[in-house]
Amino acid sequence: MIRPGTSLTKQRQKQRSAAPKVALGKRAEASKPSLNEFLNNCDYVGAVTLLEFERRAREERKDLLLWLAYSCFHNGDYKKAIDAYDDAMKKDNDPNLHAYKACCLYALTQYQEAEEEANKAPNSPLKTRILFQTAHKRNDESAMMAQHQSLTDSKEDQLCLAAIQYLRSHFQEATEIYKKLLVEEREDWALNVYIALCYYKLDYYDVALEILQTYLTQYPNSITAVNLKACSHYQLYNGKAAEAELKVLQQASSSGNIFQEHDLLQHNLVVFRNGENAIQVLPPLLDIIPEARLNLVIYHLRLNEATEAYNLIKDLEPSVPREYILKGVVFAALGQQTGSREHLKLAQQLFQLVGASASECDTIPGRQCMASCFFLLRQFEDVLVYLKSIKPYFSNDDDFNWNYGITCAAAGDHKEAKEALLQIQNEKYRAEFCYLSWLTRCYIMNNEPNMAWETYVRMDTSNESFNLLHLIANDCYKMGHFYYACKAFDVLERLDPDPEFWEGKRGAAVGVFQRVVAGKEKADKLQEVVNLLRSSNNPQVEYMINRVMKKWAKDNRVKLD
Repeated sequence: MIRPGTSLTKQRQKQRSAAPKVALGKRAEASKPSLNEFLNNCDYVGAVTLLEFERRAREERKDLLLWLAYSCFHNGDYKKAIDAYDDAMKKDNDPNLHAYKACCLYALTQYQEAEEEANKAPNSPLKTRILFQTAHKRNDESAMMAQHQSLTDSKEDQLCLAAIQYLRSHFQEATEIYKKLLVEEREDWALNVYIALCYYKLDYYDVALEILQTYLTQYPNSITAVNLKACSHYQLYNGKAAEAELKVLQQASSSGNIFQEHDLLQHNLVVFRNGENAIQVLPPLLDIIPEARLNLVIYHLRLNEATEAYNLIKDLEPSVPREYILKGVVFAALGQQTGSREHLKLAQQLFQLVGASASECDTIPGRQCMASCFFLLRQFEDVLVYLKSIKPYFSNDDDFNWNYGITCAAAGDHKEAKEALLQIQNEKYRAEFCYLSWLTRCYIMNNEPNMAWETYVRMDTSNESFNLLHLIANDCYKMGHFYYACKAFDVLERLDPDPEFWEGKRGAAVGVFQRVVAGKEKADKLQEVVNLLRSSNNPQVEYMINRVMKKWAKDNRVKLD
């Protein structure tokens, strides 16, 4: 939707070419430009300037106020257009002007006011189209059906119907209408943009680019077409490639910065630049560009602001798979942060709805949804079925490796889990306690307790390091890595004199002694264990060292201080 101040000044090149040719040495005669010239060149700024000059000069022009309102509307200055229509109504009580004013109100997203204004106008195809659109914005299905039945086969009515189909995410139906119109009139070039936009929404980005080129050949500096081309490159490649496509608009613009003048370009630059300036740009566009709300939700999720994301999306009624998925992700994030089982259940249901649907079940997002559904249900074997089927597509994706690694570990495949977790490159992910604890467990289960201990040593002293130490102590004990279990229980005992830690330390020390006796552990480990035992004040220590360990060491000629 074009908003006030978003129009482009026409290219200087066009302005120069329109200048009258004058013989060398002669002065050009000053002549007032023609309104038709401005309108034919879509130079609505020039048209508004001319008409306002004529109005102040009290020059006679038929329907001057209507032409002024028309030019202001196409220039995106809808409030000014409304003022012109109000002035026109005072001079000429033409009831059709109410329909034109309703168009301005609709463009300002004042849908209730637009409908009220349209109802003041006599019945006409334009009135029907306005009421059809406002009924859709108000989610009034019965009113939509009533207006739908009044539509004809005229080009304008069919374009209105196609727009509604598009807004309702019925992209295939919209495409069929546009193609039919294009067959009837091949030189309606803009239809190629509408068709390309539908294919873009259907994820056929290559097809969208191919169809779009027909229009760009005629209008290489079209903001809408170039923007769509940039979006397709973003989906196919990355944000830098997309932003590069927009440079043609800046070069064609005679203003300072076209990106600051056009809402759609501002919005998409935020996306291309991975959320840069999202808080400044996106909130004012929430009711103008539908995707602005979704992208602001994604921005909050990236900052781990689940509550803010939830407040934005809780009232959104999903209509396409991406919206269902995003709402599911927000509910899952909020449920995990707050411990809300209700939100986790809703997230699981949303994921299942997408993943089990006939249209999405064999797509990558569909399988990711089923994996997420089973993950929330803690059915990890089922999660692996879906993740393994799409693993080749995400070999270097940190998010995938995170989910895959944790799922493998939860399912007991600690070797595969360790490989996946070690592939994660994101330093923020690698610093999280969840990552460190699962990786530590994988090290222990893969008989690498030394790596687990090094992970703990590298951590700063905190509640998280205490919890990790607890995990190392118990998992090492369970796996028979008694030396590291003993070290872990020793530190735990120093930090917290809980009798359970002494019992764990005692059991681990006996385990080390047993392995040394069996020849499975070096004797120097026994000396370290003895030193650890001496740090305890428990009366059992003296008996264990002097009566058991030292006696065995003396009998087997092992030096033990």
